[in-house]
Order: sequence, then structure tokens, then C-alpha cells
Amino acid sequence: MNFSFWPEKETQQCEVTYKGTTYTGYMTLCAAITRAVEEGIPITDPKYFSQMSVEQLGHVLRSDNKTPMPMLQERHQVQTSSCCCFNNFTLVLTEGGRVLLEHGGSFRSFISQAGNDARKMVELIVEKIPSYRDEATYEGKRISFYKRAQILVADFWGVMEARGEGDIIDMDWLTMFADYRVPQALVYPGALRYSDALMETLKNGELLSSGDRREVEIRGCSIWSVELIRDRLCKLMQERDGQTCSINSTIIDFYLWPYAKKHHKEMAHIPIHHTRCIYY
Repeated sequence: MNFSFWPEKETQQCEVTYKGTTYTGYMTLCAAITRAVEEGIPITDPKYFSQMSVEQLGHVLRSDNKTPMPMLQERHQVQTSSCCCFNNFTLVLTEGGRVLLEHGGSFRSFISQAGNDARKMVELIVEKIPSYRDEATYEGKRISFYKRAQILVADFWGVMEARGEGDIIDMDWLTMFADYRVPQALVYPGALRYSDALMETLKNGELLSSGDRREVEIRGCSIWSVELIRDRLCKLMQERDGQTCSINSTIIDFYLWPYAKKHHKEMAHIPIHHTRCIYY
């Protein structure tokens, strides 16, 4: 359910308060799920969330104010005629649960089919769970971003690293996680530059549809910018320390996203692009 948290108006944000702290954005999802667990709702059990109704999900993700969690219906299931990817419905939450139940209700059991290879993990997720198929057509070619599938693998990698369990290979294959916040963090220092026309469009708050040429270019150029940053960092490490670089795009993204959140006031003059979709 990790997608689309930006508010229609900055003054009207969904808020969830947990243990005295009020959260907005992505953290509302984290706070709401933690709150549900403490209330005895088995939201992390695929036996439960594979069968959840949209009303039950609405209770779990309820806001403290009059602004609801964006795209509640889509976090449950989405009619994909507007997503130009699949037929009928893509079940977002319930579908994921059902896939896990086919593997004993365990994500670790499910992902083990890919061995310890990050690329094979992403490919497995995208193959088995259609709501992760974050793709677009650009100049007649299919572009695969797979933001949520990649960040799922990266989070799993982080957990395994922290526990000292296993060694996931091919992490260098992953790109940054192309969303709407990291591009802002790249424009801020000048790593990425928008044309005057695009900047004006974004400042006017125009909604870009998923797959719009401008949206695809923002995401694609963000990925390439991070690849160039990684290459430069590796060269600097080699020149300064004579060491081989171990920095990957995941680590750079893990730095840029919280940096953008922390410095959002300084970046306020740089608009994020607005695209409502299930992919980021």
C-alpha cells in the first residue's frame, strides 16, 4: 500500500497520531498499521488482509481529521482500465495476501524462490503480483520502473543486513526508486533541471497521468541522475582512498528521500509532480 500520499492541498493533509506524535505522508501509513496491531487487528497476517473489505481497510487507515487517506479504494483494489496495464481489477492488498498464502503466509518463503539474487527477486514480485508492474510506453518502447518492487527488495536487503542473515547479490542492478519526492531533491542542488515549460506546468499543479511523457521523463531522468551520482562517488573514493566503491543506488535513494523530507521548507519553491497512481 506504499503509494500516493501527497495531499490535494498542503493545508489539508491526512493525519494519524500515534503515541502523541502526529504523522503525515507515508508515515501515516506506518502509524496506522502500528495502531491497528496494538488494537488487536491482525493487519500483518495475510489470512486476514487477503480477505479484508474496503470498509475494514478504511477503519485501519482512518485519519484523525476530515482529510482521508488518499486512494483508499485503490489500496484495496483498483479498476485497471484507467491504468492501461491489465484487465478488470488489480487487487492490491488482498492480492498480495493471497500470493503469500500460497507460500505458507510468509514473504520470506515467497521470495526464497529467487534465491539471494536482487534482480530475480524483483522479477518474481512483478511476475506474481500484477499491482507491482510499474511500466510505461515511451517512444514505442516499454519502460519498466518497478519502483515498489525494487523498494520491497531493498527493504528486505536492509533487514537481512541488519540481522546479519544472508548476502543478497546483484544489488547494483537496482535503480533509485522513481517517485515524486526524490526528483525534487535532485532538482534542488542542480543534479536535475526542469525546462521552464515543465516547471511552470508543475507550479500550476497540473495533474500528470501515469505514463504521460513528462512524468516518464521526470522519473527516467531521476534514475539516470542517481546513476551519474553513484559513478562520481565511486571515482572520488578511488581517487581519494584507493578503495573500490560499495555505494549502490539504493543507498543514495535512502539518503535523498529523508533529506527531501527534512528540508522540505527550503525546497518548497521546487514543485513535486502530481500523478495519482498505484505505482508510487
